[in-house]
Amino acid sequence: MFTIIPCAAGCGRTAITGSHICAVHAANPETEAARMVDHMQKHKTSTDLNAPGLHFKDADFSERRFYGCNFKGSFFSGCRFTGTVMRLVFFDFADFLDCDFTKSDLQFVSFAGSRIHRCTFEGSELVHVNYSGAHTAHCIFNNSNLYNSRFINAHITHADFINCNTKRVNFIKARQEQVTFKASNTAEAIFEPDAC
Repeated sequence: MFTIIPCAAGCGRTAITGSHICAVHAANPETEAARMVDHMQKHKTSTDLNAPGLHFKDADFSERRFYGCNFKGSFFSGCRFTGTVMRLVFFDFADFLDCDFTKSDLQFVSFAGSRIHRCTFEGSELVHVNYSGAHTAHCIFNNSNLYNSRFINAHITHADFINCNTKRVNFIKARQEQVTFKASNTAEAIFEPDAC
């Protein structure tokens, strides 16, 4: 699991891996993000990275493995995670725009409180994934296994969950607008008592 090292500036945030300061106090946050991208692209497997609050644009993380990493509050735009494997990775309160998670294998990953817009998770294993409090818009989850994932109190708009395994997926208090569950086993999902 990533090591919690306090930012040397005393702000209470955590320092980025390989640095003594956080993204807010970095002299050049773009350089810090580029350093992290370089590391993740050079190494097939990234373990225990702490990179909260960084901005990643058009980065290709396809076919990479991430274990016990923290990207809390980071921003991802146009990033590719195709075929990526993740275990116990934290993206809480992060922003994702136009990102591709097609055929990814995510287990025990948290997107709690995140904004996820125009992203695809098509054909993925999304097991025990936490989307609680997230705002997803124009996202595709088709042909995915979402077993035991959570969308508690999430806001889901213009989303497709076609032909998905939604067994034990918790949608309690989730606001849904123009969401399609065609050919998915929604009878095994958990909705509000008077909904379905």
